[in-house]
Amino acid sequence: MQLETKWLPDAKAVDFFQENGYFVTPPIIPEERLVRLRDHMERIFRSEFETGKAPLRYWQPGDNGRGIRQADNAFWADLTIRGLATDPLLGEIAAKLMHADSIRLWHDKLFYKPARGPVIEGNNVGWHQDYYYWTCSDKPSLLTAWVAFDDVSIEKGCVQVVPRSHRWGLYDEASDFFGQDLDGLSRQWQPPAGEKFEPVKLVMKAGQVSFHHCLTIHGSGPNLTDQPRRAMSIHLMTGDTRYKPGTSADKHMMIKLMHPTPGEPFSGEHVPLVWSAK
Repeated sequence: MQLETKWLPDAKAVDFFQENGYFVTPPIIPEERLVRLRDHMERIFRSEFETGKAPLRYWQPGDNGRGIRQADNAFWADLTIRGLATDPLLGEIAAKLMHADSIRLWHDKLFYKPARGPVIEGNNVGWHQDYYYWTCSDKPSLLTAWVAFDDVSIEKGCVQVVPRSHRWGLYDEASDFFGQDLDGLSRQWQPPAGEKFEPVKLVMKAGQVSFHHCLTIHGSGPNLTDQPRRAMSIHLMTGDTRYKPGTSADKHMMIKLMHPTPGEPFSGEHVPLVWSAK
């Protein structure tokens, strides 16, 4: 099922993304679809897989219930989740933001931040650049569509991005996805002359989608409310992205899964084509 609202970024929006490394759409996913998405996310975390195939990695009952629950490549397991991960409109938006002719899915990730408990354990996402984990691609031609299944406030642990940081290059070893001390970790990022490490908190309504470049520094704080924070990260890449072997990212789950050919564009069933101008 394709997104019902045909919204596309105009030239001003594309320029904003190119300049700042992120952009937030208006609400483009209707509530009735969000209801289905929330329900199917809950099914996956109950280990109920519509297709009979489990995600590549996923939280299971009995795991830490206070930390972030995640599921990688949930699109394998559930057709409703797959419909969003491969939605052509998200691909077309990504293509416009990246000035690309085609977009493929790299992989997806469900995120569930539980409601506040007596102790917050592993509820933050530390500052990181996605490309640090994806240097198996020959260039930073990837971006993420972060889909809010719920309203996301600062108190709920919204995503925070550092504007223009996608222009600063790759910071080797500074990324720490699981880091919990956001204030302390921020000191590891020394911006170039004339730039500042000043995060912007992306407060969003359910159904909005934020896009950020794979070099944009981002993270998120804990969910301090009595309601869960549910979202999905859809990692996308331009169709001309090629496999570059010999990096630390050869340990990435997708490389181990696909065994791609060095120097060739990523392709095949594991990274389906989402949108093409052709």
